Amino acid sequence: MQDQMRSYLDFEKPVAELDSKLDELRTLAASGTDIADEIGRIEDKAAQALADLYQNLTPWQKTLVARHPQRPHFNDFIKGLITEFTPLAGDRKFGEDEALVAGFGRFRGEAICVMGQEKGDSTESRIKHNFGMARPEGYRKCVRLMEMAERFGLPVLSLADSAGAYPGIGAEERGQAEAIARSTDACMALTVPNVAIITGEGMSGGAIAITTANKVLMLEHAIYSVISPEAASSILWRDGTKAQEAANNMKITAQDMLRFGVIDSILKEPVGGAHRDPAAMIATTGDAIAKAFDELRGMDGTAIRQQRRQKFLDIGRKLG
Repeated sequence: MQDQMRSYLDFEKPVAELDSKLDELRTLAASGTDIADEIGRIEDKAAQALADLYQNLTPWQKTLVARHPQRPHFNDFIKGLITEFTPLAGDRKFGEDEALVAGFGRFRGEAICVMGQEKGDSTESRIKHNFGMARPEGYRKCVRLMEMAERFGLPVLSLADSAGAYPGIGAEERGQAEAIARSTDACMALTVPNVAIITGEGMSGGAIAITTANKVLMLEHAIYSVISPEAASSILWRDGTKAQEAANNMKITAQDMLRFGVIDSILKEPVGGAHRDPAAMIATTGDAIAKAFDELRGMDGTAIRQQRRQKFLDIGRKLG
């Protein structure tokens, strides 16, 4: 990441101060001052401070990391992992939704159906993609593509990163809840393998609608919940400012999800979060996707569907 592009979260202040000191020393070194030893010492100190900080993140701090604007987004994963990607538009009923991007491409040479939320990385693109909050058309588009994948025997890959489905009046009028339910049902009905990765925020039905999969993986600092900490705070205490307290009690981290059996594995992020080395995170994700699909290879359609259904039935039985 370029120095001028660095962005620090509030709890990263100690690391930010060390990096600022490093910038000053490097500027002096560029002018001819011999301070290489001092620079090396501060670099080691900054690296250790970052590692120590990220080793013991609270759920709220993980929430902030999951929302970091410089984390790799859907389009970044597509560019890094999928070749010949061809997005398809529209639900054939109302219109197009650009918060949920879906299409077909090749993953390591094999044809695949890919879908996921795109939040955008600039003011213009965030507005275009509605900050990753999908309307009913997006979920119905995903159903359409899953049915195509089923027809042609193609595996399905989902990448979830959204604060939730769009709660606007128009979306509700056009059947947001029904669209989410239909998409979830379409995931469950597939006889082709599907793998889901929660890369940042996996909030509410907006995430469940595309992550009801044979294998569900999460990035180390991603979060997964039926409701955001802010919404939970507003409901429980009528006070949206208690989001941090809510997050720390909601069991929303990848580590919580693995312990409960909701997900299958956790993808380790680079030290300091995926936003500090997106290329490495994308490569790690690619290897995990390949492994997940390999584990499902050789199963017939009936077994694939049964394994998926049993997986989610077991969650309810064990946690109930």
